[in-house]
Amino acid sequence: MADDRLIVALDVPNVVQGLDLAERLGDSVSFYKIGLGMLTGGGLALANELKQDHGKRIFLDMKLFDISATVEAAVRGLSQFNLDFLTVHGDPHVVRAAKAGAAGSDTKILAVTILTSLDRADLDASLIRDGAIPDLVAERASRAFEAGADGVIASPQEAAMIRGLPEADGRLIVTPGVRPTGAALGDQKRVSTPREAIAAGADHIVVGRPIWQHQDPRAAAQMVVSELP
Repeated sequence: MADDRLIVALDVPNVVQGLDLAERLGDSVSFYKIGLGMLTGGGLALANELKQDHGKRIFLDMKLFDISATVEAAVRGLSQFNLDFLTVHGDPHVVRAAKAGAAGSDTKILAVTILTSLDRADLDASLIRDGAIPDLVAERASRAFEAGADGVIASPQEAAMIRGLPEADGRLIVTPGVRPTGAALGDQKRVSTPREAIAAGADHIVVGRPIWQHQDPRAAAQMVVSELP
């Protein structure tokens, strides 16, 4: 049976392929992530169908970033679908606006700290201030929590540090960049196995390509769950 600590990323082009993959996965998966890559392929419609008709939990990964009024309006519109998780960038003004927009709904706002596909060289190129990535992630997480975030998105390599923050008490940690033992890293640079991520303090792990690119996605999902502590 499904373990909702596993969130499967439906990084496929459109609703038709998304529904086909969900059908193949069946009751082995209870929680799905739908991101920007599927937005023009009917992502919101897929999210609603999986939520309302199939009883799945939904993580809408939009990584919103804009002025406060725009973020609040966008989140207010998205929260009417009563989806489970919604991501915004972890800047305090964005988090505060998102929480205002989500008021009255059950949608939890998750703040992005630093993308798991980035390393220090990428941050340098983006003019992000000096410092080790784990320290920057922890600081961004702390500020996001203080702004009201229900949880954060962070690499499994920073999960333990974030879990140790006083502000993290009762908050969620969701970790992308998780690769089952033996899987290719793809474009991820700060990764861990499912077992390591949960042991470090993550509440949920996000796994995409190792499942949906597998010739037997259901077996691949079950393999990931079998690695969880």
